[in-house]
Amino acid sequence: MLTGLKKIRRQFLNQFNDRLEVISGRRNKMIPPSRIMHINAGDSEKIGNGFFVHFRELGGLQPSHDVLDVGSGFGRMAVPLTSFLDRQSQYQGIKIIPKGVQWCSKEISSRYSNFKFQQIDVKNDRYNPKGSQAASQFKFPFESASFDFVILTSVFTHMLPADLENYLSEISRVLKQGGSCFITYFLLNESSNELVKNGLGQFSLKHTYENCKIETVEDPEYVIAYPETDIHQLYQKYKLDIQSTHYGNWCGRENFTDFQDIIIGKKK
Repeated sequence: MLTGLKKIRRQFLNQFNDRLEVISGRRNKMIPPSRIMHINAGDSEKIGNGFFVHFRELGGLQPSHDVLDVGSGFGRMAVPLTSFLDRQSQYQGIKIIPKGVQWCSKEISSRYSNFKFQQIDVKNDRYNPKGSQAASQFKFPFESASFDFVILTSVFTHMLPADLENYLSEISRVLKQGGSCFITYFLLNESSNELVKNGLGQFSLKHTYENCKIETVEDPEYVIAYPETDIHQLYQKYKLDIQSTHYGNWCGRENFTDFQDIIIGKKK
């Protein structure tokens, strides 16, 4: 009985604190409380707003664009887009973690009917180990040439080579001709390799997995970095022109755009 009362009290306090965050202006009502995301809600909103600027200024995102957000999480990228995209434009978010999809459907889709979220049961040893579908074989649940703009933030930094290549192939398939993809990476080149070697980066990347570098053998999908030349070859293979590359400070760079590296690609 006491345990039950403690549970009820904790639920009440959580609900009270969540409501207080919104009323006080500390949290946008469409952004989950920190206890759900395990990241400060204010930081989440700041990151989302920062990427929103990148989408427009680096990627050329327009209000009329139909957008696919691969790895949509708890709507961090979606929230700033709700006040930017036209009501006729479609936003689709896909994610392997059900809690994120449930939150976004309840708090975002209920207010913006052109924003839709769905769970994909793709296997990932770190985030969805019981997933029924291999990422290397998964087909995005959308028709070809459906989107003007595809977003992947902190997705390929956790995907192994065969999985990444399949996703890049699917990105090319669902993009309209002339459409753009905005994807973040940890790119290995002469500069980043030297910085990491000298211990200036956030990661050691001491282990090799096929053609990439990983942080830990026990959990290879934790952090994955790819040779920039290999990524360029994959873009060429799947008919994506690289429009620009913007390097991050994950490796200790002094001049950078964001934490991760960003590649803007365009469908030929």
